[in-house]
Amino acid sequence: QVQLVESGGGLVQAGGSLRLSCAASGIIFNVNTVGWYRQTPGKQRELVARVTSVGGTVYADFAKRRFAISRDIARNTLSLQMNSLKPEDTGVYYCNLDEYGFNYWGQGTQVTVSP
Repeated sequence: QVQLVESGGGLVQAGGSLRLSCAASGIIFNVNTVGWYRQTPGKQRELVARVTSVGGTVYADFAKRRFAISRDIARNTLSLQMNSLKPEDTGVYYCNLDEYGFNYWGQGTQVTVSP
């Protein structure tokens, strides 16, 4: 059974940083594309960043130069370092694993950025 469990969300002031983590069980990260998505108030879920099985990364425009995605293959974990956070980054952040088009999701972790 595949499980993705996020942690690291919380409340932070604008300009601050948070580091999200996603622990996977039942599946191996390094043979799949893994990433972070978010759902902010009033918007649909959107890509934040992802890393492919060969290590290539893709970032949403809003995440470039502020966020960094990384994976620890040995520990089967995925992280998202978020710096210079803005109030509009407030939302629920989800870990995602794409296994040949089938998507697994974590339960999400809330990130709240106060002005």
